Amino acid sequence: MRIGELGRRAGVTTRTLRHDEALGLLEARRRASGYRDYDERDLALVTEIRSLVDLGCTLEETRPFVECLRAGHPAGASCPGSRAVQRKKLGEVDAWLARLHAVRDELVAQLGDPPAPRCCFAEEDR
Repeated sequence: MRIGELGRRAGVTTRTLRHDEALGLLEARRRASGYRDYDERDLALVTEIRSLVDLGCTLEETRPFVECLRAGHPAGASCPGSRAVQRKKLGEVDAWLARLHAVRDELVAQLGDPPAPRCCFAEEDR
């Protein structure tokens, strides 16, 4: 498939795909005409990259997942390097949550109101 179709199917712009290619995350094959050519594996890579970016990963942090998929693993998160990125991101999310809870507690204290129950997360979930 050509770059426009890959972009449409993955829900990204062709500019994004060219950027991913420039970073080495996506490898285009070239047709005799010079057009980039992609297949379903490339669609899976782009989908993986975009889902990781949506979770807060940098493009560089997606590299172990891409390499894992390229190595033939069924999921980008099934390799040790990918798992290390996931653990690092989880630690960052936990730190953000702790900071947000501290800010919330300070705002409640400044208001002098009785604290409202925290939504979404029980204390033992953290």
